[in-house]
Amino acid sequence: MSDTSEGLHARLRALDDELRSATRSAWARDLPFDELLFDRWQRASSLGFGAAASIYQSSYVYGDVSVGPGTWIGPFTLLDGSGGGLSIGANCSISAGVQIYTHDSVRRALSGGLADIDRAPVTIGDNCYLGPNVVVYKGVTIGARSVVGSGSLVNRDLPANSIAFGTPCKVVGSVVVKDGGMIDLVYDSAALDDVTRRAI
Repeated sequence: MSDTSEGLHARLRALDDELRSATRSAWARDLPFDELLFDRWQRASSLGFGAAASIYQSSYVYGDVSVGPGTWIGPFTLLDGSGGGLSIGANCSISAGVQIYTHDSVRRALSGGLADIDRAPVTIGDNCYLGPNVVVYKGVTIGARSVVGSGSLVNRDLPANSIAFGTPCKVVGSVVVKDGGMIDLVYDSAALDDVTRRAI
């Protein structure tokens, strides 16, 4: 290693130590160097996302992706708008590991490259919560104020105010908006039992 690269390496280590210490002190968390170095809100702004939206450096963004104000895009997510566009509404939480696709190459792969890639846009309404490691399939619409449980595969539309989970995802309850904007999560015990039975 040359003197110049050794000096740069030492300065980067010192910067990492400084940023890590400040982040631990202010937020009681420890992040990878790139997350310490770059601002999540600035990245969202540079992508044209709405005011106060944020997106981690470890997130991948492809094609035409629009994100509303106040939406949080967690780490290790994949937002694919290459198949006709991906629209995510305002004030959503897109948890760590979520993958949202607007295309698939199943037919193309099986045909040895003869078939085209299948494409269809995805829309996620305002005030939605997608739990960790949810996968959303091309062409799906998730209605506003819906909850999708961790590890679910969403391969069909979900109406507004849904609580849904499973592989494939099934509606098991509803989000009820009360006076003043607070909410209740109301579960359908029969639907919940059916999804639980299928998972065993």
